[in-house]
Order: sequence, then C-alpha cells, then structure tokens
Amino acid sequence: MALRIQYCFKGEPREINFANDKFHDIYEAIAAEEGIDLTRYLAMERQIAALSKKAGAMKDYRDNQFAEFGFSDIKVIKE
Repeated sequence: MALRIQYCFKGEPREINFANDKFHDIYEAIAAEEGIDLTRYLAMERQIAALSKKAGAMKDYRDNQFAEFGFSDIKVIKE
C-alpha cells in the first residue's frame, strides 16, 4: 500500500511519498524533505521517553517542536 504525507510547511501546502524503509516515522520524512536537522530533537525525545511518567509527554513534545519548525496539518493518505 502506497502512503503519501500531506502537510503545510510555513503555511504552504505540500505532499510527499512515504517509504517505511527510509524513515522511522512520518515526522522524520517531512523534516528530511524540508532540510531540517533533527539531531537535537531526537536526543531530547529519547530523554523524554526515558524520564517522563506522563502518557502523552512525547506526543506533546513532538507536536510543539514541529509547530515551531513550521509544520501544520500533517496527514497520512493511504492509496
């Protein structure tokens, strides 16, 4: 099944193909497409996963960081 990711980057709509063999998740795929380095983000994500007792802490962090990067309306489209 082919997957596409539809998102807005800094207010501009975009759409890309997604391959599971290249990226860990859709967020890494869209960041790579826009040339954003996720090294610091991934390190902090690992720390939050290891230390947080709050169930949605990782999701909250991811959503806030990607909004700061300029992403919005991220959707997966199955074809």
